[in-house]
Amino acid sequence: MATSLNIDDALLQEALELDNQITDDALVEIALREYIQRRKRLKVLDLFGAIDYESDYDYKQQRQQV
Repeated sequence: MATSLNIDDALLQEALELDNQITDDALVEIALREYIQRRKRLKVLDLFGAIDYESDYDYKQQRQQV
């Protein structure tokens, strides 16, 4: 899909200098993939501490039952 983007030239040039073998299109695709990956990780981090286990929960005992 062809899309026209208005990207800061200095920002684009700095990103391109990090990898000499990359095209503008590939750079934008990589950036989007990394952005999505980061956002998904942040959502997972938000879940930490969301589950409140009972105070008498014994994970070691449950592992032995399997």
